[in-house]
Amino acid sequence: MNLTISGHHLEVTPALREYVVNKLDRVTRHFDQVVDINVLLTVEKQKEKERRQRAEVTLHVKGRDLFCEQSHEDLYAAIDQLMDKLDRQVCRHKEMLQDHQHASAKRLDLGANA
Repeated sequence: MNLTISGHHLEVTPALREYVVNKLDRVTRHFDQVVDINVLLTVEKQKEKERRQRAEVTLHVKGRDLFCEQSHEDLYAAIDQLMDKLDRQVCRHKEMLQDHQHASAKRLDLGANA
């Protein structure tokens, strides 16, 4: 798994990097087929204070890219909310994969008649 954490108008400190990695552990615990993760932390100059800090993640899993973004006045709160969103997306993606891997009803009927 490749992990890239970058900042835009922001220096990514070791504490911030560790916080993001710890939060991503929850996502990778639910789904272990993650190929690549790109995290972008941004500080924007907007008049709305509650939307200045932004975090976004692009998660590449086998066959699909998942993207989330979240804005908040506190970067750590934005990361928390972002990881909640990403976790829901990953769980939904995992459920879709598991639903498609079940045997079809047609095959189940053939196996019962044999």
